[in-house]
Formats: sequence, structure tokens, C-alpha cells
Amino acid sequence: MNKILIYGFGNPGRQDDGLGNAFVERLEEWVQNEGIQNVEFDSNYQLNIEDAATISDKDLVVFVDASVEDIEDIILTPVDESAKVAFSSHSASPGYIVKLCHDLFNTQPACYLLHIKGYEWEFMGGLTDKAKQNLEKSLELLKEKIRNPEELISSFVPTELCEN
Repeated sequence: MNKILIYGFGNPGRQDDGLGNAFVERLEEWVQNEGIQNVEFDSNYQLNIEDAATISDKDLVVFVDASVEDIEDIILTPVDESAKVAFSSHSASPGYIVKLCHDLFNTQPACYLLHIKGYEWEFMGGLTDKAKQNLEKSLELLKEKIRNPEELISSFVPTELCEN
């Protein structure tokens, strides 16, 4: 049975920046109601270098974050160690976490980033109505993927391996 981790991150105190955290809360409830056993959840304000150890024994990892990018509503993209790598004392990107996982544990799970379009980022709690609609779309997408994780796992090819 595939080991799956859903990891949402963002700041729920900044409106739509809390989409990743809200996603984890809602999906975790669904997984429990469905009796699905192989899915773990985590959420935080940001990714940390320790998360490389957390993902090292997983087959599939889906990071979930609010997006300020120009996307329609949601998009699921692969993440590998060649993805935008960023690290400061305050945050780490999914690509950096994947790179650390590979460097430290010599493993790389199939990793994806679920981008959910957000609209407002003020210092207040609660999602905007448009963000809530995107949250619903993203939940439906990932419910399907959790029921059939082999599709995401088998189609994941790290960019670094493609280029060599």
C-alpha cells in the first residue's frame, strides 16, 4: 500500500494564504470518513528543513499552497530537486525540501504541488468566496488522486533524470 502525505502550508491569519491549511483540514476529515488508512497529513505556516525527513519514507507527497500566480483556479505540478530552490531562515520551497530529501536520504518520493489560486492577503482570518470555490475544486481533484495514487506515482519522472 502506497504511503501518502498531504502537506498544506500557509498563514490562516492572512485570508487566502490559509488555503493549504484549510485544504488539509477538509481532506483529513474526508479520509477519516472514507476509512482510508495510508494517508498522513501535516500543515504548518511554512516548510522547514526537517520536512525532508518527513517525506523520505513516502511514495507520494502533495504539498498544498495558496497561489498568487496567474492561474485559472487550481493546478497540480510536479516538484523535484531541480524546481525553484529557495531557503532562508524563514522558509523553504518544496523543491528545496525534495533536494534535501534526496541528498540526505538518497530517496525521492513522487512530489507534487497543488496550487490553489488565492485573491486576498490581508491580516484577517477567513477565506474569500472565490478562494472557497477553488478549495472545493481542489478537494475534488485530490480525492480522485487519493483513490488512485498509482497514476501520480507512475507518471512522476524527476526533471533531473529526464535531462541526463
